Amino acid sequence: MLRIAPVVTLLLLILPIAAGLAGTVLPSFGYLPALGGTEFSLGPWRDLLAYPGFGSALRLSIVTGVAATMLSFAIAVLTCATFHGAPGFRRLQAAIAPILAMPHSALAIGFAFLIAPSGWLARLAASVTGADRPGDIVTVQDEGGLALIAGLLLKEVPYLLLMIFAALNQMPARQAMAIARSLGYGAALAWIKVVLPRIYPQIRLPIYAVLAFSLSVVDVALILGPGNPPPLGPLALRWFSDPLLLLYFPAAAAACLQLALLVAAIALWRTGEVVVARAGRWWIARGGRGLAVQPFLNAAGRIAWLLLALSALSLLAMGLWSVAESWRFPDLLPTGWTLATWTRQAAGLWWPVQTTMALALVSTLIAMVLALACLENEQRRGLHPGIGALWLLYTPLLVPQIAFLFGAQIVLIRLDLDGTWTALVWSHLLFVLPYVFLSLADPWRNIDPRLIRTAACLGASPLRILFAVKLPMMLRPLLAAAAVGFAVSVGLYLPTLFAGNGRFATLTTEAVTLAGGADRRIIGIHALLQALLPLLIYAIALAAPSIAFRHRRLLAVAS
Repeated sequence: MLRIAPVVTLLLLILPIAAGLAGTVLPSFGYLPALGGTEFSLGPWRDLLAYPGFGSALRLSIVTGVAATMLSFAIAVLTCATFHGAPGFRRLQAAIAPILAMPHSALAIGFAFLIAPSGWLARLAASVTGADRPGDIVTVQDEGGLALIAGLLLKEVPYLLLMIFAALNQMPARQAMAIARSLGYGAALAWIKVVLPRIYPQIRLPIYAVLAFSLSVVDVALILGPGNPPPLGPLALRWFSDPLLLLYFPAAAAACLQLALLVAAIALWRTGEVVVARAGRWWIARGGRGLAVQPFLNAAGRIAWLLLALSALSLLAMGLWSVAESWRFPDLLPTGWTLATWTRQAAGLWWPVQTTMALALVSTLIAMVLALACLENEQRRGLHPGIGALWLLYTPLLVPQIAFLFGAQIVLIRLDLDGTWTALVWSHLLFVLPYVFLSLADPWRNIDPRLIRTAACLGASPLRILFAVKLPMMLRPLLAAAAVGFAVSVGLYLPTLFAGNGRFATLTTEAVTLAGGADRRIIGIHALLQALLPLLIYAIALAAPSIAFRHRRLLAVAS
């Protein structure tokens, strides 16, 4: 049974995406018999190009996606270069965990509460300047997409920091830094010259995943991005959701263009890697110590702390709005506090909360079983998967969701599964499984083989070794992986929308819908719940091992 686990896992990931892409590409060239498209044509592409806001939508997608990726990477690198080995490095590692648990859309809503013309930051400025009305300036959904870029940075910088932390654990970074410092290099520049080139191959795929998400993001773009015209992703979603079904054809063309943009962006980034590597070798060979630029690098490295502070303030703003009775500009705090809004919304919140939790728990449990089966098969058979298997695992994270979910919905309709619980769980599993597997892979592969051999010498079967030795010893990584999977599921917007066909309301779908125009107190409640559920699971994941291992100090440390 273990031998078929990798095959089943890859089929669950690859086949639906391939079928979904086919179901999107064919309508983009006019072929969709269910809607009368029986011949191939370029009509959908002509309709897309003729859309009055097409140029702006394309520009927005490219500028915001590329800028968010480049800035996220630069900030993450400068932060690690500045703080690696410093006392604040461990505090930084601990601080990013709650931010990673928060869904993109919840963080975007809280950030909008901060930077809106009447938001918290504007109120703070008004308390200094004495202004009594909001400024006449667009800070949310601005035409340039600056708010969208900033909102993406809040999540992508912590994610890349986490990937860099994982890569640093696999190389002797301290020794390399010590040698570079002994040669007179500044700390930050030494890290960039000595450590970064060695860990970059390990973070290449996560960077591509960030690029894919930033170029094709929909939920955050609906909240922070311009609305008329929107970026390509929201534009395609608008057409997919339009009652005029003939708009499916240009929507499919827009989704395919989104995929083509990503392929071109990754190709250009890879070309840039080669160019920068060659220039970097020449730059390193010059031997500049970088002492003059060290203060600038230190200042730039602190941007990550600013982003973390903005994320914390975003969460606090959601909480304040959810209990505000009235909060008029320019007051820094609500003039009255009440739980009446929570009381009025309680009945309507029950089903979205129940659906969100059930969906996250079921998809995470299935993902955990599949990931453990694959890793156990890998260990028992002595397999060492290469980079190709890693690329396959990253496929759902690299392919824009809008590019294949519409096609997958067509397949679900033909299988009579559209709008069913099965389809909804599958759509979440598609994205939860890669994160769960990646979270578990390194800890599982690093299990001391001597423990397994000792148990086998005592007569334990492979199954008993799994349940009596490996799983108890891996409790902390298992719970951490489960918390990651739960958080990913809670934050999924497009998969819930397409696979559920509007029949299942989750906290994320409700929050994004309300963010388009509703009472801020109601928006705050939905967004706060959406953020707190994953945080609660993360807290349980952190506390449970400490309780379970309270009488096994060495096991607690080793795990």
